[in-house]
Amino acid sequence: MKNYILRGVAANKSIRVFLGITTNLVEEARKIHHTTPVATAALGRTLTGTVMMGLMLKGDKNKLSIQIKGDGPLKQILAVSDSKGNVKGYVSNPNVELPLREDKKLDVGRAVGKGKMIVIKDLGLKDPYIGQSDLVSGEIAEDFTAYFAYSEQQPSAVGLGVLVDRDYSVKEAGGFIIQVLPDASDDVILKLEKRINELPSVTKLMEETQDGEEMLKRILEGFDLEILDKQEVFLNCDCSEEKLERALISIGEKDLKQIIEEDGQAELTCHFCNRKYHFNKEHLQKLYEEAQ
Repeated sequence: MKNYILRGVAANKSIRVFLGITTNLVEEARKIHHTTPVATAALGRTLTGTVMMGLMLKGDKNKLSIQIKGDGPLKQILAVSDSKGNVKGYVSNPNVELPLREDKKLDVGRAVGKGKMIVIKDLGLKDPYIGQSDLVSGEIAEDFTAYFAYSEQQPSAVGLGVLVDRDYSVKEAGGFIIQVLPDASDDVILKLEKRINELPSVTKLMEETQDGEEMLKRILEGFDLEILDKQEVFLNCDCSEEKLERALISIGEKDLKQIIEEDGQAELTCHFCNRKYHFNKEHLQKLYEEAQ
């Protein structure tokens, strides 16, 4: 398994943890969207955080969308995941080029800018749950941490990293979410804070360890870690001709009629996977009749 999430508990089950290794998944997204290194890092971090959060959902049909809307040149990042480990996402401007920061790292914070992180959970109820928080740094991991603290009142530590190689491919990608549960003692919380502050970056941890299990043991050293399960995760778009037919019907009969008369065809591209769908005149005519 090249893309997977480990789920575990520690400190007498008073801490829960998710650790994701998503290198191949993020590389696949880079190839689909032809992202520059800084856009790859921003999208990769968001996909990793979103797929881990998706596994926190309980119901089979539950879905989670995360929108990062900043005033930087990337504009918007959108990622969608479910409770089964599927995730998809895109960035509005994949061609952003920025100089490296002084420490020679990709300037994701500047590419994202200031703005909001919006989380929409579709839990099969009448209305979805919508939570949001202000972006703290635009570096994404800190923004996830802030979202958990402000919107869900859940003390969490989030680490996310994408290492882009010289040929622009993804060398390493992954991350973790560590959450303190209500019965955690003050001693455990202090010890955990100290441990997290001592850790190197996620990409450095990935380079220094063999696999996710070793990396997780290293992160939670001295916390009697118990790994509960390992789940494969996938970059997976669920677009279909039927969904795009519904989208065309939803624009209304007046606009559909205009497309038929002026263009005689339509081509729609899925934002998430860049797949193109072609609708000829007969097909559009049929949808027009349905719209009536």
